Amino acid sequence: MIRFGRAKGCCEGCGRPQGRGMVYHLGDGRWWDAEAASWRDGWGRRIRLKAGSADVIRNVRRTRVVLAAAHRDHDTSNNADANLAAFCQRCHMIHDRPEHQRRRWRTLFQRKALGDLFGGPYG
Repeated sequence: MIRFGRAKGCCEGCGRPQGRGMVYHLGDGRWWDAEAASWRDGWGRRIRLKAGSADVIRNVRRTRVVLAAAHRDHDTSNNADANLAAFCQRCHMIHDRPEHQRRRWRTLFQRKALGDLFGGPYG
């Protein structure tokens, strides 16, 4: 409902469309909007590339956009429409980065604590 109802099949972060073939992008968030025939930045705003940007053609990549429902507050039990957002893979990873870092720190901290507890200098 969120991905195709409210978001109309486009990422709510950057505007990339799902299911319309491949999307061409530069790997740094800039992507080609074929419908508007213009480049867009990582947040969906139209941008202009510098004249004579020959390196752009060499750096173009293709990707298939798949929308996913992301929890804005990272609480998977809160499935209210206002808490869900339709994000492409890139926007979803950017949105979840702080939560992933927090979980990674917690996991490493727990492993270190268990190592100290069971493999420490105790005789």
